[in-house]
Amino acid sequence: MTSKTPKIKITDVAAYADVSVSTVSLVLSNKGRISTATIDKVNQAVAELGYVRNTAAANLRTSHSNLIGLVLSDITDPFYTEITAGISEELEQQGYLLFLAQSNHSPQKLIQCVQSMIQQGVAGIAFSPVREATATVIAMAQQAGIPAVCLARAAMNNEVDYIGPDNHQAAVLATQHFIEQGHRHIAYIGGSGESLTRAERLGGFGSTLIQYGLPFKNEWIIETNNQQQHAATTVQQLLTQHPKITAILCHSPTVALGAIYGVKRSGKSVGKDNYIDQQVAIISFDDIAEATLIQPSLTVVSSPVREIGQQAGKRLLSKMTNNNTDIQRLILAPQLICRDSA
Repeated sequence: MTSKTPKIKITDVAAYADVSVSTVSLVLSNKGRISTATIDKVNQAVAELGYVRNTAAANLRTSHSNLIGLVLSDITDPFYTEITAGISEELEQQGYLLFLAQSNHSPQKLIQCVQSMIQQGVAGIAFSPVREATATVIAMAQQAGIPAVCLARAAMNNEVDYIGPDNHQAAVLATQHFIEQGHRHIAYIGGSGESLTRAERLGGFGSTLIQYGLPFKNEWIIETNNQQQHAATTVQQLLTQHPKITAILCHSPTVALGAIYGVKRSGKSVGKDNYIDQQVAIISFDDIAEATLIQPSLTVVSSPVREIGQQAGKRLLSKMTNNNTDIQRLILAPQLICRDSA
């Protein structure tokens, strides 16, 4: 009968590398101030002995795992897809993995997700907020003794670290571009009246119009759902009722794609040339791959979404390793990408 090969223990690694068990533990946990030479020696011992760390046991000893909880409103939203990629890039470099869930904008679901993640011993949590649940989530994370970072389209709470886009400035850039192109009758289409993102954007839109002495008319600011068909019908009706409008700022790329159809159905075309009121310029918030493929290509104001995720990852790592309790807000600047629609 073949004898079973004895399992390599952390004490074996320590003896092989000629260091203490605590030093091996610190190297494996990526903690403490260990010299590069010692780290290399321990890693070499691990490789040569074939040591496999018992992560579950380590989690019990430290109370927290190498998992980071990430709860998003909608994982199919391209905005949050890019955020996931960004935060994953940062955390995986440091040996952490994402524990991903979505709340579907439900306060109860967000609280449930965070509760489950805390029970699993996550080392930190990043979440997109839901208005009625954000304060509860912050309190849960504080009680569990783990850091939390909020990442979203709009700020909601001053008691948690926040990383997000500058919605106000994005709207200023878009509106100024329209005005510089000679437009004087500009509409805003899309979004819900309950959306904080929309409120921030309308703030930038309205203040810029007023700054240039241009009309800010409520009947030119229309809510829509995020469906192309609804946006197309809304824009067609708007241009029929208010033919003076020559430019439209769209709340999302989906609304913008619908707006293009709406403009054409109203008997006009989409483009930069503001002549005899026959063309309507369109700018959308957020960039998508299809923006360069449609005709005409779509001018957008784009926020560095992947960087939002990356910065969230860096902030979590800082809070976990340095026990940093300061509240920080990081607002990332937008960029106007000019194409053929405006």
